[in-house]
Amino acid sequence: MNLPRRVKIVDVGPRDGLQNEKQPVAAEHKIALVHALQAAGLKEIEITSFVSPKWVPQMADNAEVMAGIRRQAGVRYSVLTPNMKGYEAAVLTRPDEIVVFGAASEAFSQKNINCSIAESIERFAPVTEAARAAGLKVRGAISCAVGCPYEGEIAPERVELVARLMKEIGVQHVGVADTIGVGTPRKVQRALEAALKHYPLDEVSGHYHDTYGQALSNVYASLELGIASFDTSVSGLGGCPYAKGATGNVATEDVVYLLHGLGIDTGIDLDALIDAGVAIRAALGQTTGSRVARAMLAKRG
Repeated sequence: MNLPRRVKIVDVGPRDGLQNEKQPVAAEHKIALVHALQAAGLKEIEITSFVSPKWVPQMADNAEVMAGIRRQAGVRYSVLTPNMKGYEAAVLTRPDEIVVFGAASEAFSQKNINCSIAESIERFAPVTEAARAAGLKVRGAISCAVGCPYEGEIAPERVELVARLMKEIGVQHVGVADTIGVGTPRKVQRALEAALKHYPLDEVSGHYHDTYGQALSNVYASLELGIASFDTSVSGLGGCPYAKGATGNVATEDVVYLLHGLGIDTGIDLDALIDAGVAIRAALGQTTGSRVARAMLAKRG
């Protein structure tokens, strides 16, 4: 089987991982996490989001965090912007990439961002246009691509619809996201194949939560299709406030261990990555959520 020889990892821990933490996380800890991730070899890091602090208070320090990062050559720093107001604030902080997000579920779109799928695309259109005019790459995330807490199973045709709409407004890359972690390999492959009808292989990625313990299986199923880019979260940070019991993204450490075991290059130092996860969890008063990290820390003694 021809699996990719190299895989790109986008660590979304600083944004997607921390945004749902109930306790406030100091900007200095977020900045330290970004520094530790890039020192471990991460070349793509999702830093923060420019959304209303009323809805996501954890990200209210977005400009402070962006200003505090020691930027490293060859690293792409991305931020999430849901609308033009967010984009206008974000662009002042000099991100390399803008992320917009839409859902394959109408109910989730209404609950999450208070508008329909069509309305969300209308909001993203001027953001995409402005970002591309400024020379920034635009990445889109398709949430609830295989299952929704309100609608249940999502048909691949819904993913294809959102992918097409995103393509039409100029979004350059789409991530297929199993937001609540209900996906299994064949379902995930069908969702990816739907997105691939509108995007080339190197512009589609996987974003899997591990609620039912299927995330690594879904990563492997994606590799079988040739997908070579994944969103992961250091130490398994994160969750989804709109889905009861939904755990965080699959841990970056666990995905890197799998990929290295398959002979796939990531450019990431696994030991340094584990240390990055341990440090941010210590700042939160928690232990690591990565199984690989727990096993390797036990071996270290």
